[in-house]
Amino acid sequence: MDWATMTAAVVAGAASAVALWLAVTLARTRRRHRAAVGERGWLLERERESAASAAVDAERARIAAELHDIVSHNVSLMVVQAGAAREVLATMPQEAAAAMAAVEAAGRDAMTELRHLLGLLAPAADGSEEAGGGGDFAPQPSLSRLSPLIDRFAFAGLPVEVRISGEPRPLPGGIDVTAYRIVQEALTNALKHGDGVTAEVTVRYADHYLRVEVLNSGPSVLAGESARPDRDRPKPDGAGRGLLGLRERVAVYGGDLDARRRLGGGYRVRARIPLDRP
Repeated sequence: MDWATMTAAVVAGAASAVALWLAVTLARTRRRHRAAVGERGWLLERERESAASAAVDAERARIAAELHDIVSHNVSLMVVQAGAAREVLATMPQEAAAAMAAVEAAGRDAMTELRHLLGLLAPAADGSEEAGGGGDFAPQPSLSRLSPLIDRFAFAGLPVEVRISGEPRPLPGGIDVTAYRIVQEALTNALKHGDGVTAEVTVRYADHYLRVEVLNSGPSVLAGESARPDRDRPKPDGAGRGLLGLRERVAVYGGDLDARRRLGGGYRVRARIPLDRP
């Protein structure tokens, strides 16, 4: 074999070796790429599942808070009015009938709000009206509907004084509902204290925020008196489920809520919600 032939053979062998090495390297690279793509897809799927689970948990919490607000408020009014009707049924039948009419009205309000909520959760297939029986649902709660709410509590035996500060104006829907629910929850808790309790509601429209405050009278914590058993009173510092739900609602809009007993007697719920948060 001459020199040229040997050189050609060596070159051919080297080329074959390089080609084989490139083929093996390419195969390994492809396997690694497929493994990386598979792992990335698995991580993305886990992230999607985690995000979906968090969204479901948040929606469950929102629905639970809304159900609590609807049921707790209306059932509390019904219990108070039914008790009043029972006490005067024999001696003052007209007053008893009025109290039972209030029970019926509270029950209808509860059913209306529940149908509205269920309609939002399960809308009609064609989107033309909400599920659950037509489109005659009451509008969403808002501060513009504060007067009927106050009247219901007054009729149930809780005198309420309302003060509006600043120029009332349209509010974002979520903030409007939250402010209404704050007043509703605080007055519902005040109603549970018993006879002789009064309440004050203050709504202040400032340039950049909304402030809602509800004060109610009651025994002084310094005197150690109690109008009703502890189980029927709001828990210290707003530890009740309703007030905890309100604190979470307010936090969504960058606000804060403070709920605590007053040293001079009674309870205070105060919320401050920004109106110009991006």
